Amino acid sequence: MLLGALLVLLVLGGAGPASAHAVLRSTDPEDGGVLGRAPSHVTLTFTESVGLRDDSFRVLDPGGHRVRTGEAGHADGRPDTARVALPGELGEGTYTVAWRVVSADSHPASGAFTFSVGKPSATAAPVDTGPTEDPLTSTLHKIARYLAYLAAALLIGTAAFVALCRPPDPAPLRRLLVAGWWTLLGTTVALLLLRAPYEAGTGPSAALDADALGGTLTTRPGVLLLVRLALLVPIGLCLVRTARGDRHRARTPLAAAAGTVPAVGLALTWAAAEHAAAGIQVPVAMTSSVLHLLATAVWLGGLVALLATLRSSPDAATVARFSRTAFASVTVLVVTGVYQSWRGLGSWPALTETTYGRLLLAKLAGVAVLLAAAAVSRRWTAAWVTVGAGAAAGAGAAVAVGAATADRDRERVRERVPEPVGGGLVGEPVGGPPSRVSEPSGPEPSGPGTGAGAESPEPEPSAAGAAHRRGLRRSVLAEAVVAAVVLVFTTVLTGTPPGRVADEAARAVPAGGVLPASVTTIPFDIGASGRGTVQITLDPGRTGDNAVQAVVFGPDGSLAAVPELRLSFTLPDRGVGPLDAELVDRGGYWSANSLTLPLPGTWTMKATVRVSEIDQVSETRRIRIER
Repeated sequence: MLLGALLVLLVLGGAGPASAHAVLRSTDPEDGGVLGRAPSHVTLTFTESVGLRDDSFRVLDPGGHRVRTGEAGHADGRPDTARVALPGELGEGTYTVAWRVVSADSHPASGAFTFSVGKPSATAAPVDTGPTEDPLTSTLHKIARYLAYLAAALLIGTAAFVALCRPPDPAPLRRLLVAGWWTLLGTTVALLLLRAPYEAGTGPSAALDADALGGTLTTRPGVLLLVRLALLVPIGLCLVRTARGDRHRARTPLAAAAGTVPAVGLALTWAAAEHAAAGIQVPVAMTSSVLHLLATAVWLGGLVALLATLRSSPDAATVARFSRTAFASVTVLVVTGVYQSWRGLGSWPALTETTYGRLLLAKLAGVAVLLAAAAVSRRWTAAWVTVGAGAAAGAGAAVAVGAATADRDRERVRERVPEPVGGGLVGEPVGGPPSRVSEPSGPEPSGPGTGAGAESPEPEPSAAGAAHRRGLRRSVLAEAVVAAVVLVFTTVLTGTPPGRVADEAARAVPAGGVLPASVTTIPFDIGASGRGTVQITLDPGRTGDNAVQAVVFGPDGSLAAVPELRLSFTLPDRGVGPLDAELVDRGGYWSANSLTLPLPGTWTMKATVRVSEIDQVSETRRIRIER
């Protein structure tokens, strides 16, 4: 089940380049602007608050050399801005600004733009802003996040199962608690180490950099991970006490209330680092996110605990209690899920037109299957409880009938055998041992319930009860498998820009009223000579007519002349394309004045570079075209 979920996570997580959630709203100077005099600052404004890094800004002069800048900070104390001071003397020409920040929901964002002083340069300095995420680091980070979700659900859900459902023998569940605790500890440490390379977009080897780790510990995501580690300490101490044999303490109301505090704290470490921490109605969203996470853990983690209980010590009463607990959890999930979906989408079209909306539809489909499996489990539970109640009632009636029959038999013996006035039976010698009197023939009462004060016997499991228990075990296993896949969609959703953010970014216009151009850098192999790059600019980068400019750079970053450069665009979702940009060599760069992109969506841009008379190489990139 875990392996299958990880494979789905890798497929979904590697389907395309990762997107951050803080979207650039405007720049000052504006992208492509020509200024009469050099600016003193560069200021960026985003759709949400952002965190800054030591390398948040790189400013390159017209020759490609890095300009010495001041320390990055927020403009006027506004957390949704980033500003850096420029030196007083900037020469004439075009400057390139590469930036990198961390969104409020802990995802990195990067990009670049240009401005000119006096007049534009013949060519802009080539700059590679780097990927938002290193592929290997991103994959390891996604796996660690998924396992952390899974471990938290197992730890919180199993503890809630012991406290609320009161299984007859909680000892087998201790292994689940310990496994959840150790997995959450390991994944939290892994996330803490991977945080620096994840933010910087570098390989996982950077996780061993002590300076980078020290910087991580001062950021909000790093602090939240430290809080999660601190919360695991008292939880671990409770597990140690439980392992020493205090098996009933975990099921007392006081222990259940005490366990709620660290559970809420763990949920807060997720809520404060994800979508709920940014956007509209943050306090309400944080509360909803915590409740959603706890309800998910109680339900999904409880399913695993229920499977273990059904395997070791099946008990109909425990199953019935979990059925009621799961129903309450589902109710909380529905209410909080509807609110979070509304908050994340922002509009009905975003449900089908954004990646977030499509992933949400997939998750809802998985939840629907999960609820169907839960309904089947609920029916098996009701049938098993009914059969168990009937068996218990039958056993109780048999015990009562047996007791009444024994009393009548004893009375008949007393009637047939006269008693002397002294109270002994006839034939008993005076002062001697009592003589044995024969009981009436017939089966002799035996077993529990035949003596005074004996307990009623437990009903023997019937064939129907055993069948219902097997059916319940199979349906609960199906629930757990589907739940693992739903948790994958949840993990991917937390790393996808909400539809509301994507819509806001599409409508964002810089202060000057000019839509920013779309700039894409595509690396390509030149064989033994190394790797070159193609910088492609779409202006305005929206639906309709666009101007295209493409510049080819060699391995050393200088302009490179190539025999041919072709560029085409395809929209696979709508079956549009390929549309040829019909680039023309302008002597140093390639351009096309009229490329029409008729529909919004995620287009596939294919660049084919002929590096010699007989060799060519093709690379593709996905770009988002908004209306």
